[in-house]
Amino acid sequence: MSASEPLAPDRLCWHCPVEGLGFATTEDLDELDDVLGQSRALAAVKFGIGMRHEGYNLFVLGPPGVGKRTIVRELLEKQSRHESIPSDWCYVQNFDHADKPTPLQLPGGRGGAFRYDMERLVDDLKISIPAAIEAEEHQERVAQIDQAAKQHHDEAFSKLGEKAKSQGIQLVRTPGGFALAPLKGNEVISPEEFDQLTDDEKKHIEATVEILQQELKELVERVPQWRKEARSAIKQLNREATTAAISHSLRQIKEKYADLPHIAAYLEAVEKDVTERADEFRPAEEPAVMLGLSMPNHAVFQRYQVNLLVDYGDATGAPVIHEDHPNYHNLLGRVEHKTYMGALITDFTLIRPGALHRANGGYLIIEARRLLQQPYAWEGLKRALFAKHIKIESLAEALSLVSTVSLEPGPIPMNVKVILLGDRMLYYLMYAYDPDFAELFKVAADFDEQLDRTPQSCHLYARLIATLLRRGELRAFTAEGVARTIEHAARLAGDSEKVTARVRAIADLLREADYYATQENSTVVTAMHVDAAIDNQIQRADRLREQIQENIQRGVLLVDTAGEQVGQVNGLSVYELGGFRFGSPTRITATTRIGKGEVVDIEREVELGGAIHSKGVLILSSFLAARYAKNRSLSLAASLVFEQSYGPVEGDSASVAELCALLSSLAETPVRQSLAVTGSVNQHGRVQPIGGVNEKIEGFFDVCRMRALTGEQGVIIPASNVKHLMLRRDVVEAARTGRFHIYAVDTIDEAASLLTGVEAGVSDGRGEFTEGTLNARVASRLREMSELQQKEIRERIAGTVQ
Repeated sequence: MSASEPLAPDRLCWHCPVEGLGFATTEDLDELDDVLGQSRALAAVKFGIGMRHEGYNLFVLGPPGVGKRTIVRELLEKQSRHESIPSDWCYVQNFDHADKPTPLQLPGGRGGAFRYDMERLVDDLKISIPAAIEAEEHQERVAQIDQAAKQHHDEAFSKLGEKAKSQGIQLVRTPGGFALAPLKGNEVISPEEFDQLTDDEKKHIEATVEILQQELKELVERVPQWRKEARSAIKQLNREATTAAISHSLRQIKEKYADLPHIAAYLEAVEKDVTERADEFRPAEEPAVMLGLSMPNHAVFQRYQVNLLVDYGDATGAPVIHEDHPNYHNLLGRVEHKTYMGALITDFTLIRPGALHRANGGYLIIEARRLLQQPYAWEGLKRALFAKHIKIESLAEALSLVSTVSLEPGPIPMNVKVILLGDRMLYYLMYAYDPDFAELFKVAADFDEQLDRTPQSCHLYARLIATLLRRGELRAFTAEGVARTIEHAARLAGDSEKVTARVRAIADLLREADYYATQENSTVVTAMHVDAAIDNQIQRADRLREQIQENIQRGVLLVDTAGEQVGQVNGLSVYELGGFRFGSPTRITATTRIGKGEVVDIEREVELGGAIHSKGVLILSSFLAARYAKNRSLSLAASLVFEQSYGPVEGDSASVAELCALLSSLAETPVRQSLAVTGSVNQHGRVQPIGGVNEKIEGFFDVCRMRALTGEQGVIIPASNVKHLMLRRDVVEAARTGRFHIYAVDTIDEAASLLTGVEAGVSDGRGEFTEGTLNARVASRLREMSELQQKEIRERIAGTVQ
């Protein structure tokens, strides 16, 4: 078929054959067990899950809505069921260094039992130890020790008193202690009487007192030691009572965990600490302040509790954790504080786990963008992956922002497979700018947004629809409704040979179609309900499109759909706002004159043209010089502009329209305004495919329909875009009845011929074209410009010589 003939209606849109689906409603279909398509991504995910070497974490990349999270989670959960249950982890008191709690590892599912056993032990301690210490028999033994100590004390001083009295000295007890005084008979000598004694008597008394005084001093110095020995005896007695009180309960726990040496060692430390602190188990008369000043009884018992960080008592395999808010503390854990008498205090029972703790031994899924949005979360995750352990540390301490004393929990060994979810650009940026990223995330699973459309894939797509309907508890779809949905999936893919893999968009459409079926009390969802859902999705989002079309209809935006104009072509643009895409025509004009071979892109000059658009304009200059001025200078000055554009212009899809406007201006040949054109062109005049072809065609169609379709209107597109056509049914119907046409071209000559109605003409190889053709007119005009420029140069030279 030649370019001058419009495309047949059956090439403008692919229709899913209902009879080929082979069912009446989706109730007749089995659910889809496997993932539809995505073989490359699935193989990468399975490889990443199975590869257990260091650094083989996964980054799952792809556009939003393709079901990355759901697919990956289902694969992980399926895999995790066959894996062993990981260890439970808890923190306990470090009796040697209270600020460094000790992590304990237990086989999966035994952590809860261990915590319960220790809680029972603490309950026993609360009752049995005070009861043992306050028992009558124990108190009697304590009283005996006190009495013995007192008796020993009294006997020692009594002996010293008798010895002194035998030497005429009285041992006197005073409020300040003991004193020695001389006797006369049985009476203490007064100072006056002592002065009346002879010198020899005085010396004898003083010598005796000095000797006794030394003995008294030695005796007094031994008193604290006697008291200490008494206290030690009482303490030992308390230890014995405590040991006896807890021996039965503790022995049971030891026997239960005898297969775990580190737990047995901890229980030994508990027994030792309990016996050492036996005195503290007495009921406190007054509440006391913690932190070393004094301690209430409940804090003593709290030392023997277990802070169960991770418990897999109900697990059936490895954990699969999805962290929705991956900030630093939610990933790595934290130490909480509580207020006590105006001060912030903490202990090992206030240690809280992070996502890495909960996923230890399994899998952790994180949204990469959310992770990077949280301060220091990415650095904390990398540090844990490199170190292979989880260390709970306050972010303020890690950054040295505070110097307060806090807990330093011991690190927990880590074995976690981390899966990051994100788009492709984020993956490439992280790979390029973070050298650690490639070391830690060696597996990339790239999910595609399109799937090949084949009869087999259409049947599988129908099963996917049935699966989504059942999971969403929606009505069954008829075969016609499923066919219409698959057609829309091809439209979303922008390709009649593909269907979209954006399951989220399809699921939304199914729910909305079910809603309109509900409004009509229909038991099944038909193609009519699917169309209603599609139309209403567009209607909710197309305010700006309607406003642009209204401005064109009122003449505010100047777009001609009839008549002819020189150097003026209808180009086509695509807008995308909030996920809604639509096309609209834009007037492109060109002016030409004698110059130095420059094609001025006005959009670029005012910094509204993007790099790709500017590249397209520079290609036009190269094309003109290569085709029409091989052996002479290109004496051309041209200007190109998008009329009434007030925002950025990007892309090269208007380069065919721009080149046709230039050729029209040079050839002084008018262009049919009933046609619009889109496409990119290369230096050799070949027309290249562009994006958004369906929206562009429909945008021009809507404008023409508002002004009444005449049968002369249409759109010129690249031939390589024909496979992408999935046009609306009203556009296809207009083409079927001959009221609107779609033309496909391979070269700029074909496009220019359609627009001008003049044959393009063929070169003879020497830069000459068939007389009367469009190319001949362009070449003639450029040759004329060159001659005029050369004549002007000669005249200037002649005037200078004169």
